[in-house]
Amino acid sequence: MDTARFGRVLGSGARSAAKTLIQAIDAAKADAPVRTPPSSGEQRRSEGDRVQPPSRPAASAASPPAAQSATRVMQQGRDVRHGVGRFRDLALKPFVRLSGVLVLEVAGVFFGIFALYGFDTMWRARGSWHAGSPNHRQLIGGVLMLALFGYFCVTSFVRARRRERGR
Repeated sequence: MDTARFGRVLGSGARSAAKTLIQAIDAAKADAPVRTPPSSGEQRRSEGDRVQPPSRPAASAASPPAAQSATRVMQQGRDVRHGVGRFRDLALKPFVRLSGVLVLEVAGVFFGIFALYGFDTMWRARGSWHAGSPNHRQLIGGVLMLALFGYFCVTSFVRARRRERGR
């Protein structure tokens, strides 16, 4: 199949999928399901067999249009709040959790770099183990850096794993 024909086929498939998605959204937004007329092969119901739609309460039928529009606005407000809550649960909470995991991992990498610097300092001064040597302070500093930043590095990655799992 050549690229031009492939593009046309792909485009028509995408348009068809978009139309189907729009129809599904419209059907989900509808108050009552849309009823399709029976096909010619099905038996039609007689007038007595038809199901009557549920009647509205007398109070809503007699209420003024302003009260009905106020009720509709309140319902829309509840729907918006419900939608915002769903968006927060489905999009924002995972984003916040995973960005927190990323921050912990980046911090762990930086702590690991400082721990490696402490290890390098300790390794270079390892010959000055005796207290009388001038590099003794450098050795102690390297050991302390390695221990402190190594601890921070490891605990940062452990916290990131716990947060990633949702504990």
